[in-house]
Amino acid sequence: MSRQPESTAGTPDGRALDREMLALAVPAFAALVSEPLLLAADSAIVGHLGTDQLAGLGVAANVLGVLTGLSVFLAYGTTGTVARRLGAGDRPGALAGGIDGMVLALLLGAVLALALELLLPTVIGWYGVAPAVAEQAERYLRIAGYGLPSVLLLLASTGVLRGLQDTRTPLAVAVSANLVNVGLNLLLVYGLDLGIAGSATGTLIAQTAAALVLAAVVVRGARRARIAVRFDPLGVLTAARTGAWLVLRTAWLQTAITLTTLTAAGFGAVALASHQVSTSLWTLLAFALDAIAIAAQAIIGRQLGAGRTAVVRRMTRRMIGWGVGAGVVFGLALLLTRPLYAPLFSPDPGVRALLAQVVVVLAVTAPVAGVVYVLDGVLIGAGDGRYLAFAGACALAAYLPLVLLVRHLDAGLVWLWVGYAGFMVARMITLVLRVRTTGWMRTGR
Repeated sequence: MSRQPESTAGTPDGRALDREMLALAVPAFAALVSEPLLLAADSAIVGHLGTDQLAGLGVAANVLGVLTGLSVFLAYGTTGTVARRLGAGDRPGALAGGIDGMVLALLLGAVLALALELLLPTVIGWYGVAPAVAEQAERYLRIAGYGLPSVLLLLASTGVLRGLQDTRTPLAVAVSANLVNVGLNLLLVYGLDLGIAGSATGTLIAQTAAALVLAAVVVRGARRARIAVRFDPLGVLTAARTGAWLVLRTAWLQTAITLTTLTAAGFGAVALASHQVSTSLWTLLAFALDAIAIAAQAIIGRQLGAGRTAVVRRMTRRMIGWGVGAGVVFGLALLLTRPLYAPLFSPDPGVRALLAQVVVVLAVTAPVAGVVYVLDGVLIGAGDGRYLAFAGACALAAYLPLVLLVRHLDAGLVWLWVGYAGFMVARMITLVLRVRTTGWMRTGR
């Protein structure tokens, strides 16, 4: 069947695209940053209970972080699906696809919560911590684990609203929930003297309230569009099949990060401390770039749904420019402000000296990361999860020899981060090769 020539009507110019992207990216960035700030507040509150409680919270946070990290496809996959249908002029279909993702989130959350409850002692045992720490972690997770359905519903609902080009509502809900969480934790931990269980309870209540509010926003929109809010087995299976590839993609990335941390631990306490600071700095960059990627998911998905492939090409180039620019600015800021922030993280001269060397690698790698994050978002918006899983596997395969060589030669932390830079370059190559074709523009249709 022959295709109609693309209409250029309504094609945004560069400045219009910049405004559109900033309108989506800035609230998304603020919402992303609010999560680690919440964890920091929880750590500060629980930390005053004692070292065992704080260490137990660290174990619990890592367990929940792995589960929610692997479930991020609920937000990413739903964003792309909803945006593409919205661009095609099918708002009812967009909302129906969003509802399917939310139902999948509840089902998966319930399964994970049950599995965690049954396997909790075993899971905590994998960390090899002292019995007193394990007891605190188990006490926290026995309560917070019940919040997994809410957390996953929150992810999916956020994805629906992003796909509808709304990142402000998730931001408002995230900030409100975090403030409520801090207040509840102070009341329950200290006011009612519930200890770490009070922190878990406060977090559970805040997360559940946030999930219900965002879900209500989506459901209200569905009812306005005369969409039945019900369990559609076929729709849920479609959402699960789409998300499975993104789970694989995330698993490969998490494997690379875990290998890097394990290797850094083998270089001694100073190297591990420097690595922790370096990871914190890299995470800050990731939040900024992920916000641009989220905007890319929503914008590219909508434009592809409308069949504007030429516009998508132009937008992709523009977004790559934003990613590279953000990476350059961040890299320069890292180098220029190094004397200011290094003393804040550690008084140890050895840690500071090693950090100063690693920061150079981070600064050089930041523009590469800008390309990677943007193209990751573009392909997620296009529904190209299968290729992203393949690309992640290729990048990990390229990284494994590098990290093993660094470990074998005992080359140290700087060369480990050079190897990780190689991992980012491998990701960039696989993604650039993909967007130079046209196949990715048809995958999510």
